[in-house]
Amino acid sequence: MWAGSDFLYHSRLSHAMNLHLLSAQEVVQAATTAWASGQAPIAATEGFVRQVLGWREYVRGIYWLKMPQYAQLNELQCDPDQDVPSFYWDGKTEMACVADSMRLLIETAYAHHIQRLMVLGLYAQLLGVHPESFNRWHMAMYADAIDWVSLPNALGMSQHGDGGIMATKPYCASGNYINGMSNYCGKCRYNPKLAVGDNACPFTTLYWDFLDRHSQRFKSNHRMTMQLKNLERKSPSEMEQIRIRATELRNGKPV
Repeated sequence: MWAGSDFLYHSRLSHAMNLHLLSAQEVVQAATTAWASGQAPIAATEGFVRQVLGWREYVRGIYWLKMPQYAQLNELQCDPDQDVPSFYWDGKTEMACVADSMRLLIETAYAHHIQRLMVLGLYAQLLGVHPESFNRWHMAMYADAIDWVSLPNALGMSQHGDGGIMATKPYCASGNYINGMSNYCGKCRYNPKLAVGDNACPFTTLYWDFLDRHSQRFKSNHRMTMQLKNLERKSPSEMEQIRIRATELRNGKPV
């Protein structure tokens, strides 16, 4: 993610594909033809084809295999009243990563994969937004969102509302992840390394609170072992401060 470079290496073909203006077969054939004629490297072609032929069809399979029960899943037992925050509609927040992602979404009805999953999706997950509410928001905001595409990606992969059907671990991370994946944090008033205090990154605060709230649920998940070990290193006094600030954030404290 890079401020000033909205789309980077994303094709933006999802609108046309999801609205049946382009077929997956046409897209894959165009990509492989480009490789065969020397216009695209093999690594880029393979990665692109894997997304279209692999991941996209996997999502379709999950939807048709698991519906209609899938839409009601709430494995993390999120509060039905916990909706997306107000800045998910107007973009008015001091968090630079969220503000820029929302700016792009409001302007174009699109934001690329990392902004969806690891900024807007991540914050909603850590906050405890109900997965059905998050999916409704996703359907309302994105031009390429149709039900079979949106539901497994939003409810499942992003919010871990399906408990691991789509992905075996939640995509949870602190502000340090965003700092490593972007240039947002250098211009943000919040410090991604801090979990408590006025300058603490809300992502980092909510990350530790998320692990704390779900530690018993995740302790049997081997992919979460390292994160839970890091949680154990937190002192009781710091965890208490984190819980207090996280509660304030869930109750709508401006950020």
